Amino acid sequence: MSFLNTIRGFGRSSKKNREKETPNLEYQNPYASESATSVRGGASPTRRSPRRAAQALQVQFQAPAFQPPPRLKSTGDKKPLFLCEPFVKTALVKGSFRTIVQLPKYVDYGEWLALNVFETYTHLNQFYGIVAEYVTPAAYPTMSAGPGCDYYWQDGSGQAVMLPAGQYIELVLLWVSNKLNDQTLFPTKNGGAFPPYFGKDVKNMCRQMFRVFAHMYHNHFEKFVHLLLEAHWNSFFAHFISFVREFGLMDKREMEPLLPLIESLEQQGKVAV
Repeated sequence: MSFLNTIRGFGRSSKKNREKETPNLEYQNPYASESATSVRGGASPTRRSPRRAAQALQVQFQAPAFQPPPRLKSTGDKKPLFLCEPFVKTALVKGSFRTIVQLPKYVDYGEWLALNVFETYTHLNQFYGIVAEYVTPAAYPTMSAGPGCDYYWQDGSGQAVMLPAGQYIELVLLWVSNKLNDQTLFPTKNGGAFPPYFGKDVKNMCRQMFRVFAHMYHNHFEKFVHLLLEAHWNSFFAHFISFVREFGLMDKREMEPLLPLIESLEQQGKVAV
């Protein structure tokens, strides 16, 4: 099966739903899909069964603990491909993504966060599916995000362990999927209320998804270029960063592995300062 078939549907928007939720926006979200309308219905958007993948890892599952990424070390090497011209400026649209992440009038705050987290997870899962077969333990023995930056997973005993990137990402996808399907956290029934700790869990989910972005930018961007998907990927990331900034879901130090790219997006006007 062609990898291009994996992401067929990117760019199609659910116009009916978008006009209902964001009637005054000039730009329609290029990543909204019909699956996004099912977030309040509790549907799981997984590319494949991450539960089986996690079982195969034989790692006792536990929610990942927060660990600030280590400060990147200067290596004197050339800039990574995603920071080079013309790729750093390649995008689907012009203008700031802040317009489409702002809370629409009459939309519940918790529902808006839930929808955006669901959509981010759905499309990140699809993008990972494009490169998943290349993320082998031999090729990527650590969850790296550039020179001097490796992420650790907290196992069931509370110990920080270094996992191959593929295992780490599969566990992240499983963890986020379980959160999305947790009725106590993401209620879908009429009258259900978001719990007091909802905001904290959303921050943790965004933090982990950012780590997947960081790994894929530093290690797999050339594959997106080869498939002519860099505009979709860059726009998706700019949308995500605009979302987490708009609602204060991540600290600047947590974004350090991709700060040069984020600063470039700011200069281009795609991400608000």
